[in-house]
Amino acid sequence: MIQFDMITIFPEIFDSYFKESIIKRAQKRKLIKIKVHNLRDFASDNHKTVDDRPYGGGAGMILKVEIIFKAIKRIVQKNKKIEEKQRKIILLSAKGKKFDQKMARRLSKLKQIIFICGRYEGVDERVAKHIADEEISIGDFVLTGGEIPSMVVLDAVSRLIPGVIKKESLKEESFSVGLKEYPQYTRPEVFKSEKNKRSWKVPRVLLSGHHKKIKDWQNKHSEALEK
Repeated sequence: MIQFDMITIFPEIFDSYFKESIIKRAQKRKLIKIKVHNLRDFASDNHKTVDDRPYGGGAGMILKVEIIFKAIKRIVQKNKKIEEKQRKIILLSAKGKKFDQKMARRLSKLKQIIFICGRYEGVDERVAKHIADEEISIGDFVLTGGEIPSMVVLDAVSRLIPGVIKKESLKEESFSVGLKEYPQYTRPEVFKSEKNKRSWKVPRVLLSGHHKKIKDWQNKHSEALEK
């Protein structure tokens, strides 16, 4: 089992996604555990302040290093049985290393992943330098926070944990063997659109029952991944 700890100032963002479909079933079967932590619970002042203005000026507010440090320390202390080498602290960041399937496979071998979800104008750089083990980005674009990226990583990692999904589903899917997935079709064999009455047909080879020809077609239509 792997445990995911999500540090955020908007804990309810995760509610709907984690209570549905494969992620819900994986939790119920105790294949994964998800704990969501409200960063404000670690603030000591009456206003539960977690951010401040950046030194040197600039727009927006920055999440404070001391509050994140307290959160991480508390989470680690409550999970003393997990060895340090089995744990990763990940900061979701636009300037982080690009997340991919190879990284997902590596992370799926761990026992605990702690996600730090930034907000506003970002996180004090000392978090990246001295607290997080890795900075991860899910693409060359900017989002309003790290919650969605953390869910993307959690989903990709979770489905690689034995028992979460069927082995057959993993065997030949996109990125698992260095290829993007080939096109797939299901019934009906012929579909006519209402707009122009044109027929959209399933490729004939897939209806042939000839396993070698089907496999050759699938290989031909699988696109090699860029190195």
